[in-house]
Amino acid sequence: MQDSFAVIQSSSKQRLQSLVGSSAAALTLALASATTVQAETCSFLQPIGGDGQTPVVSKTVSRAKLLGRTNWNTDFIVDRPYQKYKFFFTANSSDANAEYPVEGYMKFTDGTSLQVINASMTPPVGTGKEFGPFDAVPGKQASQMNFKVGASNDPGALGFSYRISVQGCN
Repeated sequence: MQDSFAVIQSSSKQRLQSLVGSSAAALTLALASATTVQAETCSFLQPIGGDGQTPVVSKTVSRAKLLGRTNWNTDFIVDRPYQKYKFFFTANSSDANAEYPVEGYMKFTDGTSLQVINASMTPPVGTGKEFGPFDAVPGKQASQMNFKVGASNDPGALGFSYRISVQGCN
């Protein structure tokens, strides 16, 4: 009887070890899958009215025109749905005493927009700044991303030059 009990006990012990071993393997596999990070893929959006060669736009802030206003807005076309958007800004020139207003908007196919950037900057020359990433708005289809770098009330801001670009990411 003791021999039968020892066989049953040994068999139960082996099954328990096998079960624990396979559970540990399954748990390890599950953790490895959960911690695998999928690389984000980003694409530059093309500026509307650009040359089609580069997604980076260079501009200079200038005085308002006698009739109308200098176009300080730059729109980038959203050619397919993205999960996130990133705006990039780099100063080519700067006046340490001037502030430069920077605004960014998501524009949607239904005619509405959402402001995602509202900053006043005094950037050092050659210094870039990334704004975002900003999540796509559920239930809305983005059509354009708008970057606006305008002349402030500060006359020192005139003549300021910069580069901008926008990326869509999945």
